[in-house]
Amino acid sequence: MGIIAWILIGLFAGLIAKALMPGKDPGGIIITMLIGVAGGLLGGWLGKVMFGVDSIDGFFDLSTWIAAVVGSVILLALYRVVTGSRHSHRHA
Repeated sequence: MGIIAWILIGLFAGLIAKALMPGKDPGGIIITMLIGVAGGLLGGWLGKVMFGVDSIDGFFDLSTWIAAVVGSVILLALYRVVTGSRHSHRHA
């Protein structure tokens, strides 16, 4: 897949992750989409390492989308933990 396909998958995966984990996030939609792009890469890597499968077969392959969404949810959760702890220290 090309870089444009990865960006598109990441954008949609970030939006899906945001829908699965609603709440206010610092950074807004741009950060969520960037997390989606990175999450797609993370999900593909985790699928290969943990299950030995090539989860990045193509743009329309379901495993590609599942891997991207799972990776995005993981990164969004980590982002909330990191920014939440920083945000609470500023007001303390």
